[in-house]
Amino acid sequence: MGEQVTLAGLANALLSEAGDGRRIVAIAGAPGSGKSTTAEQLKERLNARRPGVADVFPMDGFHYDDMVLNARGHRPRKGAPHTFDLDGYRATLERLRADDGREVAVPVFDRSIEIARAGGRIVEPATRIVLTEGNYLLLDEPGWRDLAPLFDLTVMVEASEEVLIGRLTERWTGFQLDPETMLRQMEGNDLPNMRLVLAKSRPADLVLRSDAG
Repeated sequence: MGEQVTLAGLANALLSEAGDGRRIVAIAGAPGSGKSTTAEQLKERLNARRPGVADVFPMDGFHYDDMVLNARGHRPRKGAPHTFDLDGYRATLERLRADDGREVAVPVFDRSIEIARAGGRIVEPATRIVLTEGNYLLLDEPGWRDLAPLFDLTVMVEASEEVLIGRLTERWTGFQLDPETMLRQMEGNDLPNMRLVLAKSRPADLVLRSDAG
């Protein structure tokens, strides 16, 4: 298990180690853990102290489109590991690691329409710290575990299972789903994905608790 760290402590550590080379920081966590919020807050902290030093590269931009998922019969499991373009994510990660002085366009998932927007964000050449975040970045399964050499630092955002379930329930409540549909979404997809991350993720270098009082 990795060393526990706070958001402020993580920001301090990243800035103290930031040099000329680009660093890739993987921020993983179960659905509902707050990894996306953590990545954005960390970016804000870093850029407030050193403008332009950091940006976020979300794994969610590599969701397969619903047309692909429907054709494969995978739409009900959207968000599970097999519903992502892992090879596309890895290729973009390798482009970012190359740090060749060129900007890199990355896709961004628009949750309001359930579609990934191609080129939704530009990672500028001057960006020295890339915060890539996603559920399965530390998953100890074929393909996913092969991402490890591309990360300079790994962080697991943790919360208790009770807190995770509460957050996921609140997320779907915002979509005004009827109770039966919400239960089907939770039991059929969200909770299996959450438990997979909790049970099969490799240890991270650092752990950040998002449910700390």
